[in-house]
Amino acid sequence: MSDTALLIIDVQVGVVEGELRAARLDSVLDHLNLALAKARQRGMPVIFVQHEEDDLPHGSAAWQLHPKLARQDGDLLVFKRYGDSFCETDLAQLLQTYGVSKLWIGGAATDFCVDSTLRNAVSRGYQVTVIGDAHTTVSAFALSGEQMIDHFNAAWGATSATPQPLRVLPAAEL
Repeated sequence: MSDTALLIIDVQVGVVEGELRAARLDSVLDHLNLALAKARQRGMPVIFVQHEEDDLPHGSAAWQLHPKLARQDGDLLVFKRYGDSFCETDLAQLLQTYGVSKLWIGGAATDFCVDSTLRNAVSRGYQVTVIGDAHTTVSAFALSGEQMIDHFNAAWGATSATPQPLRVLPAAEL
């Protein structure tokens, strides 16, 4: 069994196809599917995280995972109500059960759920690899979604004060 898991955060219809379409979405979906194929070839657990809140109710059409994701029976699901995928979920227990110490992370939204989850994972001692071309967000705070993605990739890539290495790699290099 692999000590690495693939964590795909909040790639849900209402998150990435909402009022504002997420930046680079088609490319991100392709890169997530490449990461999924590589994870499965290596026997890694695949975990999809789904966010829910009042305007994204559990079970609704908007809450569903994006239909272009290559999801399979046996993939694991984690449901959350906060940005950080560890907060009040069973994610940490699930990772422990599978003996995971390393994570590949992709998904949405770069500047909120992906960032808060990877920072918590790093603090918990996981070795994190962000899939640099497999996360997305919408334009906000006077920045385009593309600028936000590029900024976070650069910031994460420049981070060295972590217990385990924090890397940013494209899906092709996983």
